[in-house]
Amino acid sequence: MAGHSKWANIKHRKERSDAKKGKLFSKIGRELLVAAKQGGPDPEANSKLKDVIAKARAANMPNDNIMRIIKKAAGDLDSENYEEITYEGYGPGGVAVIVEVMTDNRNRTAGEIRHYFDRFGGNLGQTGCVSFLFEKKGLILIEKTGSIDEDTLMMDAVNAGAEDFDAQDEYFEILTDPADFSAVREDLEKKGYSFISAGVEMIPGTTIKLVEPEHIEKMSKLIDSLEDMDDVQNVYHNWEQE
Repeated sequence: MAGHSKWANIKHRKERSDAKKGKLFSKIGRELLVAAKQGGPDPEANSKLKDVIAKARAANMPNDNIMRIIKKAAGDLDSENYEEITYEGYGPGGVAVIVEVMTDNRNRTAGEIRHYFDRFGGNLGQTGCVSFLFEKKGLILIEKTGSIDEDTLMMDAVNAGAEDFDAQDEYFEILTDPADFSAVREDLEKKGYSFISAGVEMIPGTTIKLVEPEHIEKMSKLIDSLEDMDDVQNVYHNWEQE
């Protein structure tokens, strides 16, 4: 159930305010900008950009916004140069946490992240301290609806090159090798499937179930605080959320 934590996070975000949606669009916009600068503004020639566009559409980001950001990247290559950095550490109760950021100020971002780990009972560690507990995989989530036949979707996913397919109560989960993610996503998109989420993620090999109410509260606040940071793109963890 690699998608369980992702689905829990998505449901949690849906319950939060429209301001959070604006922040999500801002984060995806930064990914679009960086991808377009690094590989060019043509998604047909830039697979990374194509994947980020799909992610933006899965988040219901308006197409006008997407195109405007790509044009900005193509027209102003010297502005807003972001550095991609990954931080690792432990949250309360020994939960492994990976934080991926895009920042124009490494010192500011590192200070904020360390502050939140300290504040909510965790500790920021060295590179590699928890990443060995995760595996990079392409992850596609599709919401269960009456219009989707499970067997047909499974065959479409496998034929497209997916590694694994799983049906949960509310969604279908498709896993791919990272190298095959773009091809699988594009093939399913062409067949008319819509995604709740589609991207290359860090999937935990094992999970931790928190039982202490204090640990649960602090872990929730740590995730929320990190995700609310403008510089943070993704927060991965191995907490087994209900």
